[in-house]
Parts: sequence; structure tokens; C-alpha cells
Amino acid sequence: MLEMKKMIADAVVACVKQSKPDAELDGVTVAAMLEYPPDTKMGDLALPCFKLSKLLRNAPVRIAAELASSLSVPCVARAEAVNGYLNIFLDDGYLADRIVPEVLTKKEKYGAPTFGEGKTVVLDYSSPNLAKPFHIGHLGTTVIGHAIKKLHEFAGYKCVGINYVGDWGTQFGKLIVAFKKWGDRETVEKGGIDALVDLYVRINNAISGDAEKGIPANPSLADEARAEFLKMEQGDEENLALWRWLVEKTLKANDEIYRQLGITFDSYKGESCYTDKMPAQVQKLRDKGLLKIDDGASIVELSDYGMPPCLILKRDGSSLYPTRDIAAAVDRKEEYDFDKAIYVTSAGQSLHFAQWFKVVELMGYDWADKLVHVPYGTVSINGAKLATRTGNVILLRDLFGLAIEKVAAIMEEKNPNLADKDKIAEAVGVGAIVFYYLSNNRIRDINFIMEDALSFDGNTGPYVQYTYARTCSVLAKSGAYDREAKMTVTEAEEAELIKVIARFEEIVREAIDSYEPSVVTRYILDLAGAYNRFYHNCSILGAENETVKNTRLALTESAKTVLGNAFDLICLAKTEKI
Repeated sequence: MLEMKKMIADAVVACVKQSKPDAELDGVTVAAMLEYPPDTKMGDLALPCFKLSKLLRNAPVRIAAELASSLSVPCVARAEAVNGYLNIFLDDGYLADRIVPEVLTKKEKYGAPTFGEGKTVVLDYSSPNLAKPFHIGHLGTTVIGHAIKKLHEFAGYKCVGINYVGDWGTQFGKLIVAFKKWGDRETVEKGGIDALVDLYVRINNAISGDAEKGIPANPSLADEARAEFLKMEQGDEENLALWRWLVEKTLKANDEIYRQLGITFDSYKGESCYTDKMPAQVQKLRDKGLLKIDDGASIVELSDYGMPPCLILKRDGSSLYPTRDIAAAVDRKEEYDFDKAIYVTSAGQSLHFAQWFKVVELMGYDWADKLVHVPYGTVSINGAKLATRTGNVILLRDLFGLAIEKVAAIMEEKNPNLADKDKIAEAVGVGAIVFYYLSNNRIRDINFIMEDALSFDGNTGPYVQYTYARTCSVLAKSGAYDREAKMTVTEAEEAELIKVIARFEEIVREAIDSYEPSVVTRYILDLAGAYNRFYHNCSILGAENETVKNTRLALTESAKTVLGNAFDLICLAKTEKI
């Protein structure tokens, strides 16, 4: 569709120049003005001519009328002037001859922009705090981050996915205190991450107290935790050995979740990797006169920029998140020489990123403007806020298990002889959760309602995966067909499907520009809907002649290709049978 927009825009400029040669108008500007009307009866594209009124010193209605009478473009069947809009109807045959062969030729590369070639993007996402379970609150950063990575790779960028695991900080001090007081190695070896969670919840409850259970608050335990973490930072081998063991247990527990999501990372450098790199950055802050002492803590004052101070070191000299993030960013720039560094975290951390991004700028690093924070909304369960420390979480392994179990039951009822049922049930069950999450605009808060997430009706992951399987089934039944045959569009549903397919590259560009995977999920629903309407209203294998049959098989293969390309961008498995 981008090619058609360019042709139309250039033709509009040519028409304008005929009557007003000195008009400062170019094709790029006009192409950006073109809109998709809310109803196809109003055209496939529309140019709101009021945007040209001031430049051309003419009324929008007259501009639209003049353009409608003079516009001549091979891809345009007709143009109509309606209330100051130029409504443009594309030529179905022209689109079919251009779009479908392009899809069949480019295949998995169809719709891929090239503006990322020769550039590097570093993406920091997922990054769970270790010694805690992988729960639904971690799903956002993981699937949004990976989708953004896949989108950038599709556009030609070299992408480095970093799982910046939270393997350092006061939470490990808490776990060490809890383990020494109430834990033992045998219990943790047997219980794994669940045993660590029990210890973490127990010490947090002990610190804050629980009046209902008659547990008095014991804030001194928080002081003990800080002291144990400080010992880690100072190199205490007993604590470090225990810490390494705790980290190992958590990483092993997370591997299965990443396998189910089909996600791998290029680097697992955690916060602990930068303990030896932080002092140099702290010294640089001192040398530039940016570091100040406030009540014993070391800060960078940011009041001139409308933000509270950025804490660099605690009163006891131990590090904080900004210290480690700055050191990590410097290290990544030196190692990868990135053109963009993208951080995908909850919107609740927006101030944190704004602060340390500004500190990096004040330190004089000329790449500070290459740092990008991509925030997303919070997740609640039936309205209740998630909190690992109180145990109010839904573990992803349990959520995925429920979804897989439900899919397996449906498959057993509808298609008991299907091969690889377990594998397909996992792909569809996990896909249902991922698609549900990514269907929402990332910045919106999500109230996770289990029944909605696992529904297999309507605009869901299973629906679009079933549509993909349907295209595979049609092509398998058809056998070979003539891909070189002339396209013949005879039905409105065929034309509609081609036009949706033609929009794919625009969708990819929009998703990259806005860091918004939901743009892709909405497009997938549009494409699945267009294909299913075509499938139900246009006989494919029973078409009236070979020319029509070839056209419809080519359209089916094109839909399969573009659906598959789009699935790849959002971590959704391609299922050839359901």
C-alpha cells in the first residue's frame, strides 16, 4: 500500500503544480495526509483537502473537485469529491497483479522495511528479579520486549536481547536472613523456587507484621537484611556462595517459561556483573561536580529538570538501581556501540528511567538521547494488585498449564485422532495468554480475568491460530497450483483480502515507531477476519474455473504467509493443524 500511496501522492502534487507551479508541496507530505476511511463505501483512501486549503488559497470543496477531475494514476479506479474530501477507489486488478506476486516471491521477507540495516539495537527486557517466581506481572516486559525485538529484526536491525536479571540488591539480603533463620538446603533443593518464595514471603510478613495472624512487626529484620547485602557488596564469601546458589535455582526455574514462549536471549548479564564497573561512574560524577551528599547519601540534584534527586549511593555506601543502570549502559555502549538502547519496564519505573537518563546526559555521554524507555501498564488479578512479598500472584507456569489443559480437552473432543496433540495444545494454550496480553495497548492497565484470557471465542489467539491452520489445510488439499497464472478478481471479498494484505508493511512501521505490539495483534485480527469472510463466501477448491481457482489459492497462500510473518513478530506459534 505504501507504493500506491506514493503514486497517488506524486500524482496529486503534479495536478497541483499544473495550476499552481510555485506551490511548496511534495509527495511525502501528501502521502502522510492520506487516510483510511471508516467505511469502504467512502473509498479505500481519502485525502482531506482542508489540509491543502491554506497552501493553495482555495476552498477544500473546490480543491477536491479539481483533483477528482484531473487525477490519473494506474492504481486508481476512480476518485470522487465529497464535502472537501477526495475519496479514492483503488483498482482491484492492479492491486492483485502487484501485491500477490510480491508476497509469493518475498515470502517471509514480505512487509519487511529496510531502514534498520547497518544499525544496532540493544533491548533490555524480561529481567526478572531472581529468587522470585515468574508470575503474570513479568509477562508484560517479556512479551512486549520480545515483540519489539522481533519487529526491529524484521526491519533489518542487528538486535541484542539482554535479560538483565535482578540478581543483586536488598532482596538477597532478605533471603539470606530468612534462609539462615528458617531454611535449609535440602528443603530448597527439593522445593526449588517455591521454597524460596515461601522464605521471601515469610520474612516480609515478619518485617511488616500481620495483625490478623498475630504476627508483630519486626523492622529490625530489615536492618539485618541490609547488613547482609552490604557484606555481599564488600565481598563476604559465605554470603556470595549462598547468593550464587540462590541465583542458580531461579534461573533453572525460568528456563521452562522462556522455552514455552519461544524466547532466547543474547546476554544474561545481571546487575551483579557491574559491581566492579560502578566505582568508575561514581568517580566520574564526583569529578564533574554532580555528586552531592544529602543526609549521608550520595545524590545528583535534578530539581532544575523538574525531578527529585537521583540517589546514587546509600548512606552505608551500597549501590542503588540507578548506579547499576548507568554502569550497565556505559558497558553496553562500549561493547555494542548501539544506535538505540531500549528498556521495557512497567510505567511505575518511568521516573527512575527519566532520572538516570538525565544523569547520563549530565555526565557528558553524547549517546544519552539514544536511550529509550518503553513503559507498560500494571496487571491486577480480578482487581487485586500483584505483590510477590505477600504471595498474591498467579504463576505463569500455572496459568500456562490451565490454558494448555483447556485446549487439550477441546482438541480431545473435536479431533481425538490429531497427531502431536500435546505440542499443539501447548502452542495454542500459551498463545492464548500471549495474544490476550498483546491485544491491549501496552500503556493501559490490565485487569487479568482468567475466563476472558482463556476464552476461545471471538478475537482471541486460538481464533487467529485456527485461521492460519485453515489456510494450511486448504493448500494441503489443493496440491500444486499455477503461481504464475494471471490474477482474476471476481468477488468483493477477494479485493478486500488483498487490500488488508497490502497494508502489512505500514503496520510494521507503525508498530516500530510507536513501540506498540498491539498494532500487530489488531492487524492479525483484521487479516484473519478478511480471510475467513473470503473463505466462507468464495469457493476455493470448487471454483468455477482454473483461473479463479488459481487466484483464490494464491490469495490463500498470501494470507498464510502474512499471518505467519505477523505471528512471528508477537511470539505466537504457527499451528498447521488444530
